[in-house]
Amino acid sequence: MTGKRGLTQQHVMRILGGESPDVVAARLAPDLANLPDVPAGSAKVTRERAEALWEETGLDQESRKTLLDGAAAEELPLYQGNIENAIGLMKMPLGLAGPLRINGVSAKGDYHIPLATTEAALVASYHRGCRLLTAAGGCSAMVLYESLSRAPAFVFKTAPDACRFIIWAMERLEDFQKVAATTTSHGKLIDMGVTMEGNHVYLNFEFTTGDASGQNMVTIAGQAICDFIVENSPVSPVRHYVESNLSGDKKASTKAYTTTRGKKVTAEALLSAELVKKHLHTTPRAMEQYWQMSAIGGVLSGTLGIHGHFANGLTALYLATGQDAACVAESATGVTRFEVTAEGDLYATVTLPGIMVGTVGGGTGLPTQKACLQLMGLHGAGKARALAEVCAGLLLAGELSIIGALSAGHFARAHRKLARDRK
Repeated sequence: MTGKRGLTQQHVMRILGGESPDVVAARLAPDLANLPDVPAGSAKVTRERAEALWEETGLDQESRKTLLDGAAAEELPLYQGNIENAIGLMKMPLGLAGPLRINGVSAKGDYHIPLATTEAALVASYHRGCRLLTAAGGCSAMVLYESLSRAPAFVFKTAPDACRFIIWAMERLEDFQKVAATTTSHGKLIDMGVTMEGNHVYLNFEFTTGDASGQNMVTIAGQAICDFIVENSPVSPVRHYVESNLSGDKKASTKAYTTTRGKKVTAEALLSAELVKKHLHTTPRAMEQYWQMSAIGGVLSGTLGIHGHFANGLTALYLATGQDAACVAESATGVTRFEVTAEGDLYATVTLPGIMVGTVGGGTGLPTQKACLQLMGLHGAGKARALAEVCAGLLLAGELSIIGALSAGHFARAHRKLARDRK
């Protein structure tokens, strides 16, 4: 971490707050006096803790009802497999964008898209993009590739031991596939890569996960393979770990960006100048010029990919449909590209290398999230690829809307109208 001298001095003075460094250091030291009891979690203990906390903080009855009213208390057992130490249910606004026409390999039709967010102007922006795409006959979308990795790591005494292990492991893919198959009927081990660093070996197992997002699936399968390796390897590892941080799980990484983590998906549309003017109040040329400027801006800032705000739409859709919201960190990378055609129309496309979505498992079966998936006709088996294509279409809509607003100079006005000036 670095900082300029003058700004660093200002921060130091703010941290000290007029006190000496010794006084501040003493405040930051461990405090072992009157340690609170942190009990083991259980439903009964958690409920007692919550009630005691409400009393201690003076939480009023209305706020208590908001967290856990009668209906929520009855529903809470439904969430047992999705959360621990539960004290209530959180409510947040749910908006609707679309319908968005998707002409995809798996998703074909008009989709009403639920978005959960607390950010004003977000749903309106995506809805505007949906209106434009649908007026043009929809966008084309397709899943290009699927793969989810789990990357165990093994430590050996020496690099020659590591090499002997790699030679053995590279001949055992079929054995590893059989072991993985004993843990899941939906996931399949399809490939394996290897990375060696000194006496460390990283095995990158690539799976397909059916209609589940699949993180837990590949973890359980990966652990079973690790157990098999420890029992059968001619060279015993000193230690091993089921995940080495090589897979890129829940973080933006160059590896995931240049390959695939989840579902690689693309969407495109050809939009006439008349439709762009009608719905976005700008021109294809103005949007292309802004895109060119923002692409260079992204390069200069070191962003992973080139796009306007993939995370906005993905987070809102993930929350609404029971996806793992933390996966937005890896899913919201990719490329947006706008070009003016020889006829003066706008070609617009997005490509995302790692959409992490499922239509079964995880949070997709919870009451609200299941209802949102059903609203789109995308709950249950056989729907995950279609959901990924809808994601790409939604993000294309969002890119069109935000770049349209920025190129027309309407971006701040829209936020002022929908957020700051509302009553």
